[in-house]
Amino acid sequence: MTGTVPSLGGRIRVAVIGGGRNCEHEVSLASAASVRFALDPAVHDVLALIIGRDGRWQDGDGQPLAGTAAESLSVALMLLAGCDVAFPAVHGPCGEDGTLAALLELADVPYVGAGVRGGALAMDKWATKLVAEAVGVAVAPGVLVTAEDADRVTFDGPVVVKPVAAGSSHGVSLVQQPSDLAPALAEALRLDDRVLVEELVVGREVDLAVLRRADGTLTVGPPLEIVLDDGRLFDTEQKYDGGARFLIPAPLSADEHDRLVDASLAVFTALGCRGVARCDFFLTADGPVLNEVNTMPGMTAQSQVPKMFAHQGLSYPALLHELVRGALRPDSRTRVRPHGAVVEPSLA
Repeated sequence: MTGTVPSLGGRIRVAVIGGGRNCEHEVSLASAASVRFALDPAVHDVLALIIGRDGRWQDGDGQPLAGTAAESLSVALMLLAGCDVAFPAVHGPCGEDGTLAALLELADVPYVGAGVRGGALAMDKWATKLVAEAVGVAVAPGVLVTAEDADRVTFDGPVVVKPVAAGSSHGVSLVQQPSDLAPALAEALRLDDRVLVEELVVGREVDLAVLRRADGTLTVGPPLEIVLDDGRLFDTEQKYDGGARFLIPAPLSADEHDRLVDASLAVFTALGCRGVARCDFFLTADGPVLNEVNTMPGMTAQSQVPKMFAHQGLSYPALLHELVRGALRPDSRTRVRPHGAVVEPSLA
């Protein structure tokens, strides 16, 4: 591995990883392809890697690197060893949840995005709620449900049912009638063995993106409001069929803006996020309520986070380069003291 020294005549060798073994496979492929084409070829030399639905690693043309998942992983690791940095544009379980970060840590390959702990905590919506509450950020009241106790959950007003660890709103249901609760729980449990049942929060949907820049400073992009004309949840269909409108910047009072920024920074820091993360809120009459945190949000040029920073003057290619440079900082990796205590990198 070349470490932090750019290879190929000064260009940075970047392995962009897409795909994944989950229901966000296609979305991840789109993010990875967009990242590959947007990285400036004068600065970056890009290697494309794909994780197939069957777990086998593939080249950029979708051809398996070897016959089994384990064999293909060994080939992928040799390819990664020749890169300066990895850009894992993989969403959801077995990727964004710290899995890929752990692999890259063990392989000693610098990488874009959250570390093992940050990715695992943020992917787990129940853990995220506990961390947010601990730092004074409001969350929707809710309960954790498993298959063993699902039949004991009773309907007590409108609720949102969601898998604890899934993305792109897969398995999320708005339940407004008692008869719809059991099917919603079954659908969510099909994707995860732990499910959240949360009280419905009524408020504007406003997202903020926090970026740890290459110099170590934290920047919050302009707030984005999701406007849904028909009153539905911002579900999987709405996310990808163009049925939602984005307002950038969201029309906010100075107090609303400051409270959202403070909450985003508090959660980003407490979870141990790195790179960029999107913090999704409901803005209620009593202030912001955290919905969830995405440590590897959609990364096409038309995705929310790139749109936010583009409005601030940071273009999509410049944002990607900032993330790559940040991953190459000497203090960007999780460090382990000799006695084994893990030390997260400083935010300074």
